[in-house]
Amino acid sequence: MSGLVLSEYHRLVVKVGSSLLVDEQGQLNRDWLEMLADDVAVLARDGHDVLIVSSGAIAIGSSVLGINKRRARLEDLQAAAAAGQIQLVHAYQEALGRHSIVAAQVLMTPDDTEDRRRFLNARRTFGKLLERSVVPIINENDTVATVEIRYGDNDRLAARIAQLVMADALVLLSDVDGLYSADPGSNPDAVHIPEVNSITSDTLAMAGETRSDVGTGGMATKVQAARIATRAGCATIIASGVISHPLQALKDGGRCTVFHASGTPAAARKQWLAGVLKVSGELQLDDGAVQALRTGNSLLPVGVTAVAGDFRRGDVVMLKDASGVEIGRGLAEYSGSEALRLAGCQSGQIEDALGYRGRSVMVHRDDLVLFDND
Repeated sequence: MSGLVLSEYHRLVVKVGSSLLVDEQGQLNRDWLEMLADDVAVLARDGHDVLIVSSGAIAIGSSVLGINKRRARLEDLQAAAAAGQIQLVHAYQEALGRHSIVAAQVLMTPDDTEDRRRFLNARRTFGKLLERSVVPIINENDTVATVEIRYGDNDRLAARIAQLVMADALVLLSDVDGLYSADPGSNPDAVHIPEVNSITSDTLAMAGETRSDVGTGGMATKVQAARIATRAGCATIIASGVISHPLQALKDGGRCTVFHASGTPAAARKQWLAGVLKVSGELQLDDGAVQALRTGNSLLPVGVTAVAGDFRRGDVVMLKDASGVEIGRGLAEYSGSEALRLAGCQSGQIEDALGYRGRSVMVHRDDLVLFDND
């Protein structure tokens, strides 16, 4: 694998497993975390956006509260998550702070990435954090989650985050250095697979469960995460984290498995928008707005001449030109009633029209697709 495996990608989501951060006694491996922070600092210096999805809160909290994870009830694990999360994020804050990097805590569940309104809110928040060179530290909201704790879904959460922020690559740091043809722990003839171009049933069959007592996920969830991410145009890299400076090792050509994506995150999102069957409303645009969209800009309220439909923020709406021809689709940043009040308004008039300071765009350029009507 080329040492360019990371430098090819601008925006990276890095998932860190419990077994890398926490030992069997539930103690945080601060030396390893500081080496990871060193690697993140180098990536940030080189112009990469980095987001970290980190497990470990339940393992740390179980040690703090004296909870036996194997015998614990769900409410015990939720209490452990609450106690462990504060220590986990503080450790990240200290490690990244050595490089003058600000960390931000974000707690999420898969529901937050499935609901369109929550999706848009989360995406805007992540965007603002990254604009300010902040590294988000993301975890399941295990204190209120249920199924997620039992199934160890942080791999798939990481894939959803990668999809949400339109990341170029998802890096899953694990206790193994990639996908093998069989479980390398029990089969000495297992062959390492450096690249996967298409995830098939055979690929899924190769994935074995984890042998770690600390984490709850396994290779199967990592391959499933890769399938989610690659469909969203995001490459996925499974690599060993049981080494010093794991991200630097990847940059230097360390062994891993790369699941290649077809297309880009933006192309995948636009393909999804174009194929949505349920359209909840319509926005009619003037000629200036149509031209602005054609040159890659967002749709501003001033360019909207008419609004139809009872839609909510995050719903898919048709975009029509002055003749009533559908030129594209997008995710509405405002509800139908709000859009009616804003149609034709300049950005500076939004607060007067709504009574609060809203978003400056009606449809963001990342959330729209234009059709070729020639």
